[in-house]
Amino acid sequence: MKKMDILTVLGIIFGLLLVLISIATKGSLAIFFDPASLMITVGGSFSALLIRFQFEQVRLVFNITKNAFFTEASSISDIIAVFVRLGLKARKEGLLSLEDDIEKMMDPFMKKGLQMVVDGMAPEVIKDIMYTELDSLEARHRLGQELFKFWGALAPAFGMIGTLIGLVLMLVSLDDPAAIGPGMAVALLTTFYGALLANLVFIPIAGKLAMRTDAEIAAKEAIIEGVLSIQAGVNPRILQEKLKAYISPKEREALVEKKPVDRTTEEVFTNEN
Repeated sequence: MKKMDILTVLGIIFGLLLVLISIATKGSLAIFFDPASLMITVGGSFSALLIRFQFEQVRLVFNITKNAFFTEASSISDIIAVFVRLGLKARKEGLLSLEDDIEKMMDPFMKKGLQMVVDGMAPEVIKDIMYTELDSLEARHRLGQELFKFWGALAPAFGMIGTLIGLVLMLVSLDDPAAIGPGMAVALLTTFYGALLANLVFIPIAGKLAMRTDAEIAAKEAIIEGVLSIQAGVNPRILQEKLKAYISPKEREALVEKKPVDRTTEEVFTNEN
């Protein structure tokens, strides 16, 4: 099951609050709101995204973006615990005994892999199918990172375009002092919006998505290793030691302190892509 990543939300909110409070202590917040500057920076950069990417890619990416704000409640340690339990059961009762456990699983990747084992498919075929699916998942997630990195580069660029527009408006109105102020405001605010969005939102989200992708790939690789080990009849203790390679030393110590076999199949984490 997924839960909200509080740090991502707090980071964006806290950053915006610091900027707003800093502005409020020196002047009025109203002067930093300019619809024209927002249209140039946000609207212009988003329009460039539509040119760079296809519509289906943009739609897919915004679905993947939720991974920056939500994280899996379970970890690779949970996966290890489940596979150790299933390995013990398979060695005692045979692979067909896992069918009831498979039906209760909520993770489609693990469920699919173990179902292929029960169906008697060759290890090479199972490995090829699961890694192909893993490569496809990675490609989708990398697309999300690329989009936000690109957006992070576009926002300051369109801020500079807005600056040029503001300077032109100011220069053509030098004979009218009342028009110089609005032109200068557009010139400076577009740069401000672009820099703020790029450095507080777009680039950090790209980084968070990359981190999430790496963690999910590691979890999927652990699942593949567990599936193939169960099919090969590997001793559950050896299986546990093999899967420990996917977790940190601190997590390994915590895993030793608890009983892996106490985990139930129903507690396998939900994974939505």
